[in-house]
Formats: sequence, structure tokens, C-alpha cells
Amino acid sequence: MPYHSTSELPEGVRHALPEHAQDIYKEAFNSAYDEYKDPDERRDDASREEVAHRVAWNAVKKTYEKSDDGKWHEKQ
Repeated sequence: MPYHSTSELPEGVRHALPEHAQDIYKEAFNSAYDEYKDPDERRDDASREEVAHRVAWNAVKKTYEKSDDGKWHEKQ
């Protein structure tokens, strides 16, 4: 299911990521959810939602990284 706002994101995402990273996650998730609606477009037997979450995390990791303190920080 697409997310209309960051407040609808899973609790683990909301608590782990900074606000801007949550925006990235939401937009990437929604885009992937639309893109991978056809099961033939997905690898393995992953559900549409699983694929969208993977894409969203990968999008966040392009701009943010988890540091030694366990928090996500924008890459320099």
C-alpha cells in the first residue's frame, strides 16, 4: 500500500531515519510499488510490498549511511 505521508511509514523506519530520509523512503517506496505491480517484473517470489521496501532502503542508502553510533546521517 502506498504511503500518503511519512507518519504512515512503519514505526522502525520513522524512528530510525531523519525526516529527509523518510521523505526519500516514502517516495521510493511509492514509485516501486507502482512499478512492480506485475509479478513478472519482480525477482524471486517477493511480494510487491517486499520489493518496494527493498527499493526504498536502497534509495535511502544512496544519500544516507548508518554510522558507528547507530544513527543515520547524510553522506558527505
